[in-house]
Amino acid sequence: DLHSFPTRRSSDLTRLARWYGQVEGDLRPGGEYRAHVFASGWDGTGRIEACEPPRRLVVTGKDPDEPGEDLTEVTLTADGGQTILVIKQRGLPLENLAAYGAGLQIHVEDLAAHITGRERADQARWSELMPAYTNLADDLS
Repeated sequence: DLHSFPTRRSSDLTRLARWYGQVEGDLRPGGEYRAHVFASGWDGTGRIEACEPPRRLVVTGKDPDEPGEDLTEVTLTADGGQTILVIKQRGLPLENLAAYGAGLQIHVEDLAAHITGRERADQARWSELMPAYTNLADDLS
């Protein structure tokens, strides 16, 4: 239950839900969570491997339909008046590479929308992005 967290945690989960999706669990290092991601519809579980605010987050994720875990590392680096965002993902099934690429782009676009007070992308954005990512994935085969 999202309301069982202390006020700061509830506030963090509410902000996360406006941008990314519904997340429940322990969001401290070593903690486990469950998530439903709005952009892709992904439902799964994961663990917070490392959290070094405000510059680094490492999480594992487990899709119930996939055999292994994936690892996502997010780093933020100040660059003058801007921030460089780098997202690295490992352990993703190669046959779904195009979908992961499109999904990641949508997550970043949704983050930009959240920061600027705009609405998240709708499901049509997924269909717009998939052909380009499918071509990129085919080029890697």
